[in-house]
Parts: sequence; structure tokens; C-alpha cells
Amino acid sequence: MTTKSRFGARGRRLLPWLAAGLLLAACSGPGADVPASSQTKAPVAAGRLESVAVVSHGTPGDAFWNVVKNGAEAAGRDLGVRVEYNSAGDPGEQAKLIDNAVAQGVGGLVVSMANPEALRPSVERAVAAGIPVVTINSGEAESAKVGAIGHVGQSERSAGEAAGRRLKDAGKSKMLCVIHEAGNVSAAERCGGAIQGFGNATTLQVDINNPTDAQARIKGALEADRSIDAVLTLNSQIAARAVSAAGESRSAATVATFDLNSDVVDAIRAGTLLFAVDQQQYEQGYLPVVMLQLYRTNLNTVGGGRPVQTGPAFVDSGNVDAVAELVAQGTR
Repeated sequence: MTTKSRFGARGRRLLPWLAAGLLLAACSGPGADVPASSQTKAPVAAGRLESVAVVSHGTPGDAFWNVVKNGAEAAGRDLGVRVEYNSAGDPGEQAKLIDNAVAQGVGGLVVSMANPEALRPSVERAVAAGIPVVTINSGEAESAKVGAIGHVGQSERSAGEAAGRRLKDAGKSKMLCVIHEAGNVSAAERCGGAIQGFGNATTLQVDINNPTDAQARIKGALEADRSIDAVLTLNSQIAARAVSAAGESRSAATVATFDLNSDVVDAIRAGTLLFAVDQQQYEQGYLPVVMLQLYRTNLNTVGGGRPVQTGPAFVDSGNVDAVAELVAQGTR
């Protein structure tokens, strides 16, 4: 999409507070001193951002990534930038999508790096080709190392720790943390943080692409260890399976999750899910397009090597009704 002006009327109205919000969020990271090697560098000349490719590791139909896509496309409409979203759960396929975007001469690139090592060569080729990159969601620790100009997401270990503490404060004594994607660094960080915040815990590996088997595995774990009284899932789709598994196993375990969808909202309302950790992924789609626009047109960078934080926020029985309508419209 193109417009006669650089940003479009709505973009001009939005950009000042968006830029301010990005700056405030970036300043929320720990400490003020950033190593010189991680500081972002501006290009030698400003230009115009015509197009952005968003390449995520989401699986087709994943409600979480649909919201990210909605955010990116909304930013494109607001700023007069053509946005193309693609995803692949397989790291090799995701790398190919990045290579294709580079070959097509895209103006900016947004990438989630759940498997940093598999994506590193492709992202570095994009940077070498002069394409600014913003990483989102996963790969926070690797973002500056591969040459990205910024990262937008949730610090997963801190979010996991907060979730673990919340379950512990609810009086629970043993937690099962369910990992839904093997090799996903963010999932490992979430579980690691949750265990740190909670204490007595065990983990279970399931496959998000086989939800029936995932439910059976969770049920089996709850039947094998009746002392488990808390289940933390790291994905909204697996959360629904965990709620069903707890019921089938006649377990009294309390279930909580990361991320929102309509099933999670319904479960919180029904009292079968204690809370959801909301990383506000709409921002992970929207804000990188703003960052790339500012970089291309005004040589601005945001964060100075620190991530722009989009979470964690918590949705529970106290605020679920207010959030429910936003979930239904695809922005939460």
C-alpha cells in the first residue's frame, strides 16, 4: 500500500505517541549502561520504507500469531507501508522465507527467532544486504548479535518467574510446566523462570502439532503424580488441552497459561483457568513496523540495545471481561 504522504494522516497522528511509548518501554530494561558492541548503528542515508516482510515461527492457524499478523498489517495501513506476513514452524523453512524476502529486496524485515542458530545466517545476510531487521517475540539475547536494530517482545525468563510466583502465592506446592515446542528458546526460558519463581516443579514435553497426544500426555502426568497441584502451559492452545486433561484425570490441579485466545477467556470466566500471562503480541506486530519506518525515514533507533518490553501483563477473573472483547476482535 502507498499513500501520497510519507505516513498518511492517521500515521502522522499516531507516530509521536508511538515513538514516545517505544522510548519509555525501551528504557525499562535493567541498567543504563549498554556494551558498545550491542549499540545499534544508523545507516549513512535516510530513505523511504516501501515494504516490510514479517517472518515468524508460528504454525498456520495459531491464534497467537494471527494477532501478531493483525498488528503488523494495521501498522502498514496506518503508515502507508506494504506488509507481507509469512510463517513456518520448521526453522529451515523459516530461514528460506527470510532468504526469499532478501532476494525480493524488501525494505525492512521483522523476524521471530525461536531457533537463533538456524536463522542466524539468513538474518545476517539480510543485514549485509542493507535491510534493517527488528526481531520479535523470541531471540532477545541474540538480536543485537545478528545485527538487528531492535527487539520487541517479552523477557521470557522474567515473565516465567512472575507466573511461577503467582502460582506459589495461590498456595500450590508442585508445578508441572508443559513445553509445547522442542528447541524453542523462549519456551525453555519461560519454564526456567517459572521453576525459579515457584520452586518444586517438573517439566513435560508435548507437541503443539499433535494436540490429542499433548492432552493424553498431560493427563498421564497428572495421573502418575497426584501431588501435582499446578499446571502451567506456555501456549493458549495447549491450555485448553490441559484443562481437559485435568478434568479427565480427576486432578485438582489449578491450570494457568501464557497467552490469550477465546478458549482461554472462556476458561478464566468459567473458573477452570486461574490466569493467563499476556505478552500483548499485537504490539509485537505493530511496533516493529513503526521502528523500521523511523529508521528508514529519520535514522532513528530505539532502545540502545535493550528490548522494547510488551509484557508480562496478567489476565484473570478481575479483568477478563474488559479484555474479552479485544480478544474477539483480534487485537489481544
